[in-house]
Amino acid sequence: MTTTTSPAASGQQAETGAALRFITCGSVDDGKSTLIGRLLVDSKTVLQDQLAGVQRGGETDLALLTDGLSAEREQGITIDVAYRYFSTASRKFVIGDAPGHEQYTRNMVTAASSADAAVVLVDATKLAWAGEVGDGEVVQRALLPQTRRHTLLCHLLRVQSIVFAVNKLDAMDDAELAFERISGALADFAEAAGVQVAATVPISALKGWNVASRHPAWAGYSGPSLLELLEGLPVTAQDEAVPFAFPVQWVEKFSASADTSRGRRVFWGRVASGHVEPGQRISVLPGNQHATVAQVLSHTRAPKAVHAGHSAGIVLDRELDVSRGDWLLAPDAFEPVREITATVAWLDDEPLVAGRVYWALQGHRWVKAKVARIVDRVNITTLEAEPTDQLEANAIGDVMLALQQPLAVLPFAQSRALGSLILVDTASHRTAAAVLVRPAAAKL
Repeated sequence: MTTTTSPAASGQQAETGAALRFITCGSVDDGKSTLIGRLLVDSKTVLQDQLAGVQRGGETDLALLTDGLSAEREQGITIDVAYRYFSTASRKFVIGDAPGHEQYTRNMVTAASSADAAVVLVDATKLAWAGEVGDGEVVQRALLPQTRRHTLLCHLLRVQSIVFAVNKLDAMDDAELAFERISGALADFAEAAGVQVAATVPISALKGWNVASRHPAWAGYSGPSLLELLEGLPVTAQDEAVPFAFPVQWVEKFSASADTSRGRRVFWGRVASGHVEPGQRISVLPGNQHATVAQVLSHTRAPKAVHAGHSAGIVLDRELDVSRGDWLLAPDAFEPVREITATVAWLDDEPLVAGRVYWALQGHRWVKAKVARIVDRVNITTLEAEPTDQLEANAIGDVMLALQQPLAVLPFAQSRALGSLILVDTASHRTAAAVLVRPAAAKL
């Protein structure tokens, strides 16, 4: 059995010095926490006293290295996203262990929104008969809903590299046949969903097979280990090609004696797209006021040009009414809108219905948003868009939103920062949805 990999996964060098942020996701009890524990142990990141603290009945429970909440340890499940750090000789990694339960999908979305890669685990024992009877089509239909949902969410959130890891194959009588059928089903699903897959790897997180090091010829697979694949994956490129956009997070006022700003205010935040440098013209949203950038400070307060993804302090050549939540934009590059069409991942327990009003958050700007219309919902099993009048918890669908005040947006496929919002319930203040802006005439 052979499996294809993307150019990045098959040897393309990762950006020098760039840490890879990746998440593990998939259905509940697929072995996500155990996999991360295995990576931490095999990369020699775990101290001996930490290992001693996760002994259960004389055996090492690797999942306890990431399940830190008392409720997680009591119930044996992951609830919140746990971040861990480790490194190899060639790269640093930041891992997010995302929960598999449907009721914690919002936590998985939070982790995926900033990830460069996702490892979607599939428990082969839940499809145990795949190695004995049935065919690929039967296995494809039996892929668990959370496996499908998490893969689709990673794709929608523009996670650049998606890797399928078929776990617990060591428990199968015929690991090669099971991997052949499951990996074929995953490939069919990914093709139907339009998902680019970096690789599909057979692993045993418990035994460490094909995790940090290769287990030659096992399950008919002769490719790189999971860690070798991760070492070669690219980090997500910042939105450098998109015009300058900057959400103001904090306004600092220097006294007249301060030498850097001469009494002017400094607007701090993170450059969402493009870059900013002295002499650059900007406009302010809201208000459409214009000014010239007099000075740009890095996070160390050193004057310099600052690019997308990095923090900056901006001093303008004249005083304008700018406060937290406003945006500094390249003039005439954006057309603020009051109506948007978007794909939403609905995260609230209360269904989404047309006519409801929510708070919409873009950057640090809050505006009221009314759900004008629910267009359709994605059937997780068939991947078809179906007409609907509401979206239940964990559903994915398309909606039209009417905004109380204009926002500068771009399709999410073009810009992560300018194409994403969240909806927040006005009464409970719970995060209700992740919103991905799309062109009015075409889906993402």
